[in-house]
Amino acid sequence: MVAIISAMQEEIQALLHKLQNVSTIEKGMRTYYTGTLFNKKVVLVFSRWGKVASAATTTQLINDFDLEEIIFTGVAGAIHPNLNIGDVVVGKNLFQHDLNASPFYKRFEIPIIKKLFLETKNPTKLIEATSTFLENYNKYILIEDAKLFEITAPKLVLGDIASGDQFISSIKKIAKLNKQIPSAICVEMEGAAVAQICYEYAMPFSIIRIISDKANDNATIDFSKFSNSIASNYALGILENYFA
Repeated sequence: MVAIISAMQEEIQALLHKLQNVSTIEKGMRTYYTGTLFNKKVVLVFSRWGKVASAATTTQLINDFDLEEIIFTGVAGAIHPNLNIGDVVVGKNLFQHDLNASPFYKRFEIPIIKKLFLETKNPTKLIEATSTFLENYNKYILIEDAKLFEITAPKLVLGDIASGDQFISSIKKIAKLNKQIPSAICVEMEGAAVAQICYEYAMPFSIIRIISDKANDNATIDFSKFSNSIASNYALGILENYFA
């Protein structure tokens, strides 16, 4: 069984619509949807925003379901100038940009684990699935929806992701992150926490992030609309090819 997590239900709504033989389990104020997706047994859940919420959800998943891997999908803000709205980031290394246990540990180093970042599993299959999705983009994304968000030539990038319990919304904060974690290309609020739980439980972990904004002009983005019409259908298209 594969677990699929998002921070908001809108980000996996298209997957929920395709889920067959559905059963639900209510635990910890969350609903876990089990069933079959593209002939694969899965469990879907939205964790809510932030590192604590996503870590709690991940721990529950690992303890209650017989999982072979966990995939996180959702939106992120770009902090690299070459990323545009609609691009897909397949995560490589995950940093907690708001973690600082100095002087006992280096900045960003996770206490006890002593790692500055956590790696995802071999991303080759996910990269191939994303590439196939982009080649068949208009099978999943309506032309008018892409135009609404000015998505013209979406691309795939394999890169590092910075996570933290902060909504990054200023050029000043982006510049700071660029200096502190130069390899990070996008920022969000859950990925590194999920990666840490998966590391501690020896659970394979992958992450897909769809760029929804430049992390400096959030007021212009309708996140609910973007999540429903763009991010949710990206997840559908990518995972349909991933499970093929």
